[in-house]
Amino acid sequence: MLKNWLEAFRLRTLPLALSCIGMGSFLAAYYGNFSLSVCILSLTTTLFLQILSNLANDYGDSVHGADSIDREGPQRSVQRGSISPKAMFNSIVVFAAFSFISGLLLLHYSVGIGSTTFYVFLGLGLAAIAAAIAYTNGKRPYGYSGLGDISVFLFFGLLGVCGTYFLHAESFEPLILLPAASCGLFATGVLNINNIRDIKSDKSAGKNSIPVRIGESKAIFYHTILIVSGCLASIIFLLIHEEIKSIFILIIAFVLFIIHLNKVYKAKTSIEYDPQLKFLALSTLLFVLIFGLSILEL
Repeated sequence: MLKNWLEAFRLRTLPLALSCIGMGSFLAAYYGNFSLSVCILSLTTTLFLQILSNLANDYGDSVHGADSIDREGPQRSVQRGSISPKAMFNSIVVFAAFSFISGLLLLHYSVGIGSTTFYVFLGLGLAAIAAAIAYTNGKRPYGYSGLGDISVFLFFGLLGVCGTYFLHAESFEPLILLPAASCGLFATGVLNINNIRDIKSDKSAGKNSIPVRIGESKAIFYHTILIVSGCLASIIFLLIHEEIKSIFILIIAFVLFIIHLNKVYKAKTSIEYDPQLKFLALSTLLFVLIFGLSILEL
């Protein structure tokens, strides 16, 4: 039973949640505004939100038919019957509550209950919960309209990184938009690989992801743009701050992205695409760690 739930949590996607919080926290430390309690609670809240999103995706795709027998990627929990639809729905409610409670604690220790900033971030938190559920659920799930990429870029990039930074510093530094964009672009890349792998089943289920709309070859080119743009955004940030040494250190992560792109271009089947989801997610987390440790000179 525990194994079934761990599979439903999709642990290989969790590095993306850690990446955006890690980047925001590293940047806060770089500018002299780091708070350990904010870092821990941000990580906890984001992990709950990511698991919520994965559970909601499992439930929603099964209901709408994207997780059918035609799906070539790994079978999902509701699809294969290891978790009932009712149990999955109940778990969605539980993790939505966990996300909300953890988010409230985060806001309490960062900006305080009742302030204007509190209500702004409360609204963003509720929007994140709604976005996690509505991706594949409801009458018009936005993931079925090809809007998932925008949502991932915002929540795992701009909002995730900049929001974390603001909760540390209670201020905003415009240049952090560059590394925030890097995280968002790499996270969008993970979703894009997922969607390239599932083109056949998504098409038959009416899930019009970007790869379904533009085709496999153009989706791979789009993927290249995402990865290259993410690398360039981080380089520009470091150049502006004259962190030349960090650029050279970051080459370690860039090599992983090159390896990833090479594997994607060589892939011929869904089975060959699938490992690249985990590879890119872990490469993104390593990128953040190398980026953060290098700018802090640790």
